[in-house]
Amino acid sequence: MTKVACTIMRGGTSKGVFFKYNDMPKDKSKWNDFLLDVMGSPDARQIDGLGGANSLTSKVAIIKKSDKNNYDIEYTFAQVSLTERMVDFKGNCGNILSAVAPFAVNEGLVAITNSKMKVRIFNTNTNKLVVSEVEIENEEAKVEGDTCISGIPNSGSPIYLSFYNPEGSVTGKLLPTGNVMDSIETSRGKINISIVDAANPLVFINAKDIGLKGTELPNELTENDLKRIEEIRSMAAEMCGFANKEEATKISPAIPKATIISTPSEYVDLSGIKRNKDNMDVVVRMMSMQKPHKAIAITGAICITVAANIEGTLVSKIAKSNNNNNKLKIAHSGGIMETVANLNNGKIESVKVVRTARRIMDGYVYTRERY
Repeated sequence: MTKVACTIMRGGTSKGVFFKYNDMPKDKSKWNDFLLDVMGSPDARQIDGLGGANSLTSKVAIIKKSDKNNYDIEYTFAQVSLTERMVDFKGNCGNILSAVAPFAVNEGLVAITNSKMKVRIFNTNTNKLVVSEVEIENEEAKVEGDTCISGIPNSGSPIYLSFYNPEGSVTGKLLPTGNVMDSIETSRGKINISIVDAANPLVFINAKDIGLKGTELPNELTENDLKRIEEIRSMAAEMCGFANKEEATKISPAIPKATIISTPSEYVDLSGIKRNKDNMDVVVRMMSMQKPHKAIAITGAICITVAANIEGTLVSKIAKSNNNNNKLKIAHSGGIMETVANLNNGKIESVKVVRTARRIMDGYVYTRERY
């Protein structure tokens, strides 16, 4: 058994275990086994670990003070599988990222400069810069505030995340296949998809092409729907070079993320709130580890925003005509998220979103094995 210091934090609509880099096993080859042990995986209930039996709560952030001049903090994200002996380090998680700066401030990894400060975060998964703006109160990251985000029952202090030069985060290409749209032959016929890599690679699927309205809530998607979506996602994974389509579910389950899109339409979200179609630019239903996401991945929102600005993608065909002042309103199962694109000579330089975060617990995790 090993005793390791850790913190549990909510970041946006996700929750994860935060470790300081120096508290992780010195031998990186043991990281996978260590994190599986911490979370209690593989086990759908994760009853023997800290995981919450959901992909949104089976996440890890590994943080250290950066020795690079252009960054303050280095952040490594890990998505821990519930049912497989697999930890995915390929992509980033923007929701968990929203808790990185508050964690770093409270742990003394960055010096407090003023009541509103910027923390430059280097995401090691994607080699990208994200700047987090946090408010400070009583020498700590402020928690209380009036900012509300869809999917979270309580308000909090605003945390602004700006994702800089998000294109090619994992594949090195904004358009991994070189095309704004690809036609693929599935077991149920030919459909068009768009694969875009910005902050995280996503494969976009038009809801009507797979027999969906696009406004379905997570519990309304059948097993057949999920199998159809995963078939398409697996084919996209092969097109990105992540894994053969037959092995993609096991080898690359987290990316690309399958994203169902549809035109603005009225629906009732998971909180029972009726969402008006006039207050949205695109309707999105994301998948997370082969299950419906109950909200939306922040990196997904970044990618959607970028895709909306690329002529010819499935997203641009829906969202571009509705876009206003570089703002995009994305309707998801948990509500509506707004992003703001910062353009420089017609090219997206950064995309900004607002989140909240909260420290839930500090303490120690006891693993079954020694590391």
